[in-house]
Amino acid sequence: MSSGRSVKCVVWDLDGTVWDEVAVEGDGQSLPTPRPEVLRAIDVLAGRGILSSVASRTDPSLLALLTSTPELAERFVAPQLGWGDKSDSLRRIASELGIGLDTLAFVDDTAFERAEVAARAPEVLVLSPSELAERLDEPPLLPEVLTDDSRARVRRYREDSDRKAAAASFGGSREDFLRDCDMRLAVREARPSDLDRLVELATRTHRLNSTGEVPSAEELRSMLASPEWFVPVARLTDRFGDYGMIGAALVQRRDAAWRVRLLALSCRVAGRGVALAFLRWLMERSGSGVEVLMRPTSANLELRVLFRQCGMRVVEQPSPDLAVLGAPAGTPPPDAPGWLTIVEGDS
Repeated sequence: MSSGRSVKCVVWDLDGTVWDEVAVEGDGQSLPTPRPEVLRAIDVLAGRGILSSVASRTDPSLLALLTSTPELAERFVAPQLGWGDKSDSLRRIASELGIGLDTLAFVDDTAFERAEVAARAPEVLVLSPSELAERLDEPPLLPEVLTDDSRARVRRYREDSDRKAAAASFGGSREDFLRDCDMRLAVREARPSDLDRLVELATRTHRLNSTGEVPSAEELRSMLASPEWFVPVARLTDRFGDYGMIGAALVQRRDAAWRVRLLALSCRVAGRGVALAFLRWLMERSGSGVEVLMRPTSANLELRVLFRQCGMRVVEQPSPDLAVLGAPAGTPPPDAPGWLTIVEGDS
């Protein structure tokens, strides 16, 4: 297995980077014309499933202009305009998108701003506009694999914005809103055609990833062909749209207990009860109990808390940084979220 950095969102400065001029707020004001090469780069990145956002030290009242200018509004998600440090803006963008700082790249024409971000948010990949142009067709801005799910990522983040807006205006409780979303989790066994997406899930997931390891396509192909291995994948839909394939597990069938070598779910489904539902489905399907390999990281605390809530404790310690978690015999599976319907197959 291998691991590597992946960029999920490129965050752009505006003045001197996206356009040449300095934008000034005023009645009837229109924003400066974006550089054509910047718009092309944003569109190339979007075709690879990489989002674009904005962190600009400028008058926050310009946000209304930015979000009402079609060619910009359709390209930038979660823009941050204001007079504070850009490292703080990057943290807000990561939080709003539900991704880690280490999956952001930041592009700014000013050396001072790049240095501020590099010092206060060292996880972020910091680039000048010329460096971005030079590295556009290299990792980590060029994913090793590109799937239909990754190509649809920008559209799906926009669907998620619709969800957030609907949740903000919903009159009932959060659980009532989740129930109103009509979420369906379809679980099936993986196929050879899923190999690229399986590698992508393992590579790009952090918050809901049990080990951080990335299997190669050859390893996965061998697992799919072996009766020793069970590789379920999960797809989530709701009334707002299709999340795509958002979860997978590599499960070794064993007599004592099935052992989950890797559990990986997209961070886009965090907070919806999907990880719990998927784990419960695995525990019920095994018939003999489930053990999970767990490597603690700075990002996957949420998943570790879930395992503890399911009664799992360390039953084996293969290495200092890797544990096997399991629940005592007879521990019942946790209750599934009442707002989520689980189905087997593609439906």
